[in-house]
Amino acid sequence: MKYPIKHKESNTGGIFFISQDNHVITELTYKKREPNIMVIDHTQTKKDLQGKGLASYLLDHVVNYAKENKLKIDPLCPFVEIKFEEIEAYQSLKV
Repeated sequence: MKYPIKHKESNTGGIFFISQDNHVITELTYKKREPNIMVIDHTQTKKDLQGKGLASYLLDHVVNYAKENKLKIDPLCPFVEIKFEEIEAYQSLKV
């Protein structure tokens, strides 16, 4: 699966997303807590594309971003919390 992932960031948080035909099809939003903690508070995939692994693909990208930038993740979003429990490689980034 190869989709270009975009990232928009502000002083207080940001969004990672995948778009298709100028419409967001999957998104993951976060707030910044302290300089090195991302609180992931929301993921969403367009209804007709759910179950195709897009949110997991996006989360994997975000986890790699966090590793590269020496960030920790607080998985507040239920989907992300479940993925952090399931995927051992993610657990070292959990706050």
